[in-house]
Amino acid sequence: MNIPALRFPEFASTGSAQGVGEWVENEVDIKIISGNNYPLESYSKEGVLLVQGLNIYPSKLILDKPIYISEKFCSNKDVLVKKNDILVGLNRPIINNKLKACLFSEESAILYQRAGILSFNKSKLSNMFLYHYLFTSKFIKQLLLELVGSDQPYIKTNLFKKTKNIFPPLPEQQKIATFLTVVDAKIAQVSQKGVLLGEYKRGVMQGIFSQEIRFLADDGSGFVDWVERRLGEEFERITLKNKEDNKNVLTISAQQGLINQKKFFNKSVSAKDVTGYYLLHKDDFAYNKSYSKGYPMGAIKRLKNYGKGVVSTLYICFKAKEGNVSFWEQYFHAGNLNIELHKIAQEGARNHGLLNMSVVEFFNDISLIVPSLPEQTKIANFLSSIDTKITQNTQSLEKMKTFKRGLLQEMFA
Repeated sequence: MNIPALRFPEFASTGSAQGVGEWVENEVDIKIISGNNYPLESYSKEGVLLVQGLNIYPSKLILDKPIYISEKFCSNKDVLVKKNDILVGLNRPIINNKLKACLFSEESAILYQRAGILSFNKSKLSNMFLYHYLFTSKFIKQLLLELVGSDQPYIKTNLFKKTKNIFPPLPEQQKIATFLTVVDAKIAQVSQKGVLLGEYKRGVMQGIFSQEIRFLADDGSGFVDWVERRLGEEFERITLKNKEDNKNVLTISAQQGLINQKKFFNKSVSAKDVTGYYLLHKDDFAYNKSYSKGYPMGAIKRLKNYGKGVVSTLYICFKAKEGNVSFWEQYFHAGNLNIELHKIAQEGARNHGLLNMSVVEFFNDISLIVPSLPEQTKIANFLSSIDTKITQNTQSLEKMKTFKRGLLQEMFA
């Protein structure tokens, strides 16, 4: 029977009253209307907003670089979009098993050809119910069977005539939609809190490492001035080879730090014999000399999640002599070495995507501005407390997203 596993009590009866009983195949005609093509000369800095397929992401409309069409190029053939209309990206429409679909959040726009709008009778089918339905695993499975093309798969405009869509009557649709919209609002609230925490931490770090913000000792006195030192004065290079044949091969992830290769790539990309790799111990650091998002001069990460691990000799590895490792982790994460790294990197010289720089210059020529050890500890503890809040918020967000995925699975027949 077409009855969902999870249902509001007032609709749980098997009677025949409106909004009660088994869900039935949708009879409302749902069409996908794709946009038009516009020549480059029609693009303008003002005029009518143009929504393209590349603006549409799962649950997001991203218009960070808006394009407008000059009004003289607009006609009655334009596909008009109004606030809260459902938009769909027609090319490569699946990202991480989610449909590129979102609600239009602006007042009005016109569509480009690789974007589509869902057109249907909204007095017979709830707009928000249909929107949430697009993210159910049931619909995604149907969609994957109907995509055309392999390299550039796209959605056929007659998709809803091909798929079997089982919906409840309108009153139950509206109840489900209202509930899921509240859940989405909670998720958005927690997500925004994470954004604000991140912005707060970046602002605080900028103040701390520019020394605009200084900490006081426990007795209320000030700490001594920060001093300039060479990286090699604070750190000792690690060249210890993996003679014990440790198999925990690590890679540097901008977001996850030093992480097991198989866990990160779902496969091993290392050499079969890793005895020639560098052996790291907990709290050691490794520097990947290649660009990654947020790290224009490469990322330096601390080994935190494992007691030991091995890395390619392409990395520059080192350990703190006396300093607080949590402080130095924050120092590197803040990008304080970027200017210094740029000085020693040979201009335009790269080897397989890696910055070409001398290891000797790395330790001898890079300058650090170093606070006393007690102030390092104060700074590390303060920034770590913010990190704890960020982690807790991220975990809450993931739990809410998992909760919603479960709801979508259980609330749709």
